[in-house]
Amino acid sequence: MNLRDQLKEILPDILPRNPAQAIKGTELIEMVKHRLKQDYSDATLRYHFSIMSCDPSSPIAKVEQGQGYYLRSTTIHTLNSARNMIGSQLSQSSGNEQPLSGQEVDVVMARANKFRAVVQRYMESVQQHSFSFEQSFSIDAAANRWRVPDLAVVQWIMADGDEEETTINRDELDVFRRLGRSPFRISSIKLRLQLEPGDLYQNLYQTLATSEWANTGELMVAENIEDPAILEEIRSFSSRYGVGVVSFGLDADILDDMPEPAAIENLGPDEFGSIQSLFQMRRYAAPNSSTDFSWEHVSLFAHHNQDFADFRNWISKCLVEERMISSREYLDSLRDTAAETTGTEYVA
Repeated sequence: MNLRDQLKEILPDILPRNPAQAIKGTELIEMVKHRLKQDYSDATLRYHFSIMSCDPSSPIAKVEQGQGYYLRSTTIHTLNSARNMIGSQLSQSSGNEQPLSGQEVDVVMARANKFRAVVQRYMESVQQHSFSFEQSFSIDAAANRWRVPDLAVVQWIMADGDEEETTINRDELDVFRRLGRSPFRISSIKLRLQLEPGDLYQNLYQTLATSEWANTGELMVAENIEDPAILEEIRSFSSRYGVGVVSFGLDADILDDMPEPAAIENLGPDEFGSIQSLFQMRRYAAPNSSTDFSWEHVSLFAHHNQDFADFRNWISKCLVEERMISSREYLDSLRDTAAETTGTEYVA
């Protein structure tokens, strides 16, 4: 086994998930040396750390501003789903017809990944739990834009606790079961950095199409919407089809100044409160809410879509164990189990 493959196998057991706890290169070299099958120089290891940290398929990531390495949370799938969130920005820049350069695309993709992490942390802060549909946009992405949301947000009706720990009230869960009612509600979410006149209806109709199985459907946008014509079209569309639209008031400069997505995911309530203070949320249209969602739709799609399969299994595990498990914790457990039982990495 070559050095790169050995590091792919070793590093996930060593690297911290939180960038705030990143390990400096010198310390990381010493930690991996005794686990390698042959001797390598410090320079060789440092070179491999540096090269691998630029590869989105490798397990090692480098802190953006500062020193140290941590376990990568951004994967090929998250990059492809971020590309899906950007829309027309990839083909033109701020209204002129000049294509974005490779470096500019990287910057915009980073903003999309940060916005998704912000939305997920925001949902946690209001005791709602999100599942990110990322793999769908690596395979058959064009079709899946009309079939798969960016996020599904689950609100447990009989949940107790706070942001740090949410539990399922078992007595109330039993009552819901006896009444034949669902103990949770699902919102299907499409995410966009901004809305442009040229792709407004495409975004609205995709939000509608990907939410027909859920209780509600919403389009969440990073930047506030100021164009009166776009606002009028949104209100007209929403009144006809019941799609919700909300913005967070996070423009490009604010997103650029935010920490990387993995750091946002690991922020405590007080730390995330500092980011929340930057929000200028505006509700342009409230979503219509159906009393039921279609679990049959989820189960049907689970047969040929890994995201829906993982989403279904996550919900099922919470119900069987009668406790609230975060989707991140659940997917991490799948990766750990796959590594322990097969010696291979779970791809998600």
